[in-house]
Amino acid sequence: MFQRFFTKRLVSGLVTGCFGLLVVILGGWWFTFAVGVIVHLGLLEFFKMAEFKGIRPATKTTLLACQLLLVATQWDCSVGFSSDITAAVLPVSGAAICCWLLLQPKTGSIADIAASIFGLFYLGFLPSHWIKLRNLQNIDFSISLQSIQEPMGILTIGFYITLITCLMIVACDIGSYYFGKIYGKHSLSPISPSKTIEGALGGFFSAIVVGIFSVYLIDWKFDLIVGAILGLFVALFALVGDLTESMMKRDAGLKDSGNVLPGHGGILDRFDSYLFTPAIVYYSFKVLTQVIY
Repeated sequence: MFQRFFTKRLVSGLVTGCFGLLVVILGGWWFTFAVGVIVHLGLLEFFKMAEFKGIRPATKTTLLACQLLLVATQWDCSVGFSSDITAAVLPVSGAAICCWLLLQPKTGSIADIAASIFGLFYLGFLPSHWIKLRNLQNIDFSISLQSIQEPMGILTIGFYITLITCLMIVACDIGSYYFGKIYGKHSLSPISPSKTIEGALGGFFSAIVVGIFSVYLIDWKFDLIVGAILGLFVALFALVGDLTESMMKRDAGLKDSGNVLPGHGGILDRFDSYLFTPAIVYYSFKVLTQVIY
């Protein structure tokens, strides 16, 4: 039974990983479309959890608002759409959500508003930073990257940073799992009893090693420091994302957020570590360009 579950989990993880690598390579609107699909399915799972608690979020309005936010972000990155107009999508969407709840036969509650606005932030604003990260172009990090002449325009700094971020998250997940299995003795949090302090430390160590190795390969300045900082940040906020989703499932009385991915559960179960991390990495690089470079 366990062997069959593990096989399903492994196959599902490999297929998801290959799909993720493909869309990261493609970039552009293909990448935005893939993020949009994940966001849509994840938001449906989030609202299902909210409904288990008797909350009535503005589901359709928030779903539409999240997609508009992703499209506006890609539009801004690809054709120079005004960043002020893109930034306006978030507050305008928040107002639209409140208007929708006001117009319902039974007026919305604080919980309805909070769940809807958090959904917009959690599965709209945060994932939009994956699009910003993939579209990074004008960062002067490495002579070796600048010297690459590649006709399809795939090997950009945005491609490398997005790929490295994903690899650090994967390393963190794998490190946490195996270090926890082998050395785990002390529970990390009552929110997720299966997670251990030893597993978390193993995840941090794995992400830091991958971060250092990745930036060393592409010859960035201060590669040891930058790689270690990135690995630490990614591991920390991947853990925050994981525990946040576990907290919501626990509150809703659910084991999994869904059953879309065999062996993994729902979209949120698989991608919870990928929600907070892109914003942290994106703004870390923005700060690094000002402080170090």
